[in-house]
Amino acid sequence: MSTRKSIRYRDAGVNIDEADRAVSAIKKLARGTFTPGVLTEIGSFGAMFQPSGFRKPVLVSSADGVGTKLKIAFATGRHDTVGEDLVNHCVNDIAVQGALPLFFMDYFAVGKLDAAVSTAVMEGIARGCRNNKCALIGGETAEMPGMYSAGEYDLAGFIVGASERNRLLTGAGIREGDVLLGLPSSGLHTNGYSLARKLLFDVAGHQPDTRLPELQQTLADALLAVHRSYLKPIRALMDAGVLRGAAHITGGGITDNTPRMLPKGLAVAIDATAWSIPPLFEVLRQIGNIPDDDYRRTFNLGIGMILAVPARGLGKAEQVLAKLKESPVQIGAVIAHKRSRPRVEYR
Repeated sequence: MSTRKSIRYRDAGVNIDEADRAVSAIKKLARGTFTPGVLTEIGSFGAMFQPSGFRKPVLVSSADGVGTKLKIAFATGRHDTVGEDLVNHCVNDIAVQGALPLFFMDYFAVGKLDAAVSTAVMEGIARGCRNNKCALIGGETAEMPGMYSAGEYDLAGFIVGASERNRLLTGAGIREGDVLLGLPSSGLHTNGYSLARKLLFDVAGHQPDTRLPELQQTLADALLAVHRSYLKPIRALMDAGVLRGAAHITGGGITDNTPRMLPKGLAVAIDATAWSIPPLFEVLRQIGNIPDDDYRRTFNLGIGMILAVPARGLGKAEQVLAKLKESPVQIGAVIAHKRSRPRVEYR
């Protein structure tokens, strides 16, 4: 009879029972986001979704992560917002192309699974899906010992939406003279955190619970502010017939993202004095003495979405946004540009 000790999967660092507890919680959260198009339960090998209400649909998809904003969640033990960040970021990326979100899938990877932490993350994802009327229909929870530091995980999301072909926002309709409206961001959103953490914690020596007078809140609260969704204002302007293009201001800032909505032969002139940059960004700039070009390409500087509307439709656009309690700012205009590659000019 063998006397060798039995070695189980748990001895290698993978706890199947903890995974079962996590998946059980996820199933309950996901069901609360289901829409009529969902055809499968969580746990199927593949998720099924049947879109309806479209005559000539075009599917629009995107994938993204939360980035090093996760480091703030690890440091504070607050995990219930990063999932919502993820959903909203993905929703915005397809909304600017005219798509309505249909369904979302997540990828949650961790070295040692803690069902309480994973549930908190999924609560944020489910909340984001519900708020955007997007079904959470599947995903992957992976426990991989040795891949991540203790208490850390990675998070990514995948979204699929749809638009009628004739309602796609391609930027082709943007014209010289169109007005650019900026919608406020709720903070750093999910970009620039590597620099922000270096400046606030390594250079300035602050801690997440530091309360700066300029911010009137802790750094943790400021840095974990949820990346907001712009789906409602975008859809409202589309329905009103006054939206020609939209740019989600993420990594690369206004400088790199605004040209992504422009056709060849056009550029944008941005009035950098048109809005007040929120204190958090100014705190970061002062600590690092950040040059203007890097400042504008790293952070959104308080503008999370830029909308191109025809000058003659400006009043109508502002009325539509006011009904949604939005506070748009005229930050510039579309201008002619001789070079083939669109660009941003600051004035």
